[in-house]
Amino acid sequence: MQLTNETIQQKLTEKFGEVVSAFEEPWGMLTFEVQRDKMLEVMQWLRDDKEMGFTFLTDLCGVHYPDNEVERQFAAVYHMHNWVANVRIRFKAFLNGEKPEVESATPLFNEANWQERETYDFYGIVFKGHPDLRRIMNMDEMVSFPQRKEFPLEDQGRTDKDDRYFGREQPRLSVY
Repeated sequence: MQLTNETIQQKLTEKFGEVVSAFEEPWGMLTFEVQRDKMLEVMQWLRDDKEMGFTFLTDLCGVHYPDNEVERQFAAVYHMHNWVANVRIRFKAFLNGEKPEVESATPLFNEANWQERETYDFYGIVFKGHPDLRRIMNMDEMVSFPQRKEFPLEDQGRTDKDDRYFGREQPRLSVY
């Protein structure tokens, strides 16, 4: 059987029902949402099922959606790859903005270890059950998470820079 996006979606829906939703195919990659408390179960099935065979966790990262309702302000995003069929998928587990946490994928994939640490370091997403969840790039003393959108991209009070060099020069109107 050829592994297509339609096949994957059909099998996921049959197996998990409403636990998986919001299926899309941006740029041909199957993308969907998973309820946060079932994320590990879905991931394990995608890995262990012989037809699915998604044995490689390509990437794991976080996203901050500060304008969303509290229950959907963060997302843990996972990319998995089936090497044999050369198929990739992406899925998200939305997390509570006041307490963003989800189960760790390290029991299933060793490569999740550093990816979860990086996501924690930059977004503050807690991966429950992680063997060593601590900062990986920023200082341990840091109390903030720099990729959250509540932090400005630059100091708005700076007076020592010329906006022309940062692409913010006012466009000139030409008069003919």
